[in-house]
Amino acid sequence: MKATHRGESALGGQLLPPPASGPIMSGPGTPEQTLDVQGDGPLGRRDKDAGEETQSSHRMLSFSDALLSIIATVMILPVTHTEISPEQFDKSIQKLLATRIAVYLMTFLIVTEAWAAHTRLFQAVGKTDDTLALLNLACMMTITFLPYTFSLMVTFPDVPLGIFLFCMCVIAIGAVQALIVGYAFHFPHLLSPQIQRSAHRALHRQHILGIVFRGPALCFMAAIFSLFFFPMSYLLMATVVFLPHVSKATSWCRDRLMGRRETPAHSVPFTFDLHQPLSKERVEAFSDGVYAIVATLLILDICEDNVPDPKDVREQFHGSLVAALSVYGPRFLAYFGSFTTVGLLWFAHHSLFLHVRRATLPMGLLNTLSLAFVGGLPLAYQQTAAFARQPHDELERVRVSCAIIFLASIFQFAIWTTALLQEADTLQPSVRFGGCEHAFMFAKLALYPCASLLAFASTCLLSRFSTAIFHLTQIAVPFAFLLLRLLVRLTLAGLRGLRGLAQPAEPLPSHAGEADAQSQLLPAPC
Repeated sequence: MKATHRGESALGGQLLPPPASGPIMSGPGTPEQTLDVQGDGPLGRRDKDAGEETQSSHRMLSFSDALLSIIATVMILPVTHTEISPEQFDKSIQKLLATRIAVYLMTFLIVTEAWAAHTRLFQAVGKTDDTLALLNLACMMTITFLPYTFSLMVTFPDVPLGIFLFCMCVIAIGAVQALIVGYAFHFPHLLSPQIQRSAHRALHRQHILGIVFRGPALCFMAAIFSLFFFPMSYLLMATVVFLPHVSKATSWCRDRLMGRRETPAHSVPFTFDLHQPLSKERVEAFSDGVYAIVATLLILDICEDNVPDPKDVREQFHGSLVAALSVYGPRFLAYFGSFTTVGLLWFAHHSLFLHVRRATLPMGLLNTLSLAFVGGLPLAYQQTAAFARQPHDELERVRVSCAIIFLASIFQFAIWTTALLQEADTLQPSVRFGGCEHAFMFAKLALYPCASLLAFASTCLLSRFSTAIFHLTQIAVPFAFLLLRLLVRLTLAGLRGLRGLAQPAEPLPSHAGEADAQSQLLPAPC
């Protein structure tokens, strides 16, 4: 990994500004520079005493990351617990589920943006004390109320109160984060060392507050529109997620067409950007939390709905618990198939990020979209675990599951293809073009999109497709991963052997460049 320069974070972009130079640099007598003097004066002694009461923010951030990943994932529960009658399933299941899944995706992405804002905020706030920890708990308490407001939005889609309360929660989150910023800048010993030494601390505070209030400001407008034209509220809430990426794309296009604009010498170089990609470690931690919670939700459904009533066991099954549990056989099969899918998607995600050196902004967005559909896997489990009423019912349920699995896996594949565009900065040499693991990584990430697409096509061609066969196929996929590695290795060995037979013993010098170009098409041996 490349060494980071001074004032630059490991996130792929600068987080804190380098020391200012030029006309803006304050002289010895400026008031702001006096704040940085931590010598023997009263202010230096106060900061030293206060520093003894501070602690690292690592544990608090770990707690916050875990809680935010839980909140983002449990948003799917109101969708999975939707009761659908046979008539509804035949006539309006596509519209009903599409609407609710769209609302879930929007709220998942908004919670993910809140997580990114929180982690970036505490990159500027380097330490915590008791007051700051309590303010963070207040922020977390407000975030935990979001699933309830989402349940109102899903249950009463025509009533604006749900979206109004959701927007008010986002505004409250922004207000608490603003209090955290104000408190940290009031006690500079809590800030990161770079900001502590800065001569423009007040301008940094103003810049960070502008970033913190960006999302709540859009949600404030959405709350107002919800009172008289609430469809506009959904558009404004979606803007919270995609506006940073649109802004980055616009800046990139402008720099390409008109050239990069130089920063004036008298301006403060703010590089604290809420929407730059997070560090690979934080992305992995949040992603692992989502996968773990999805797997937990599956077993919670098993424990909640698949324990027979003792009275029914005595009356209907003559006291035989084995006979009573055999009725739930399809649900247990659905659980094992769904858990296998979640586990192998995590395995593919782990294998991918094991070879990622740095995550770019598009890779972060694609990872968020993949996690959003991974969070929808409990819905896929609920759909296929329900007892089928007729063949067409089974087909529709398998199609919903295939669509969710396909989208979760295709965004993983898109992360890798996007990383290949800047492979020198984003990927380890082994998975780049010509690397020893390039072909196997391609096959590993392409397996689930191809398998789910094939299963979906089968439901369109066949008049009946049993959910039991679908779940048995899910359970068999791990063996496909092992077979895939063997086939890839045998194929590459065969191609190398054919290349060695076809290559002349003493190639002409004029063909040396062509031979080198052909050798890049096959991976080098590890």
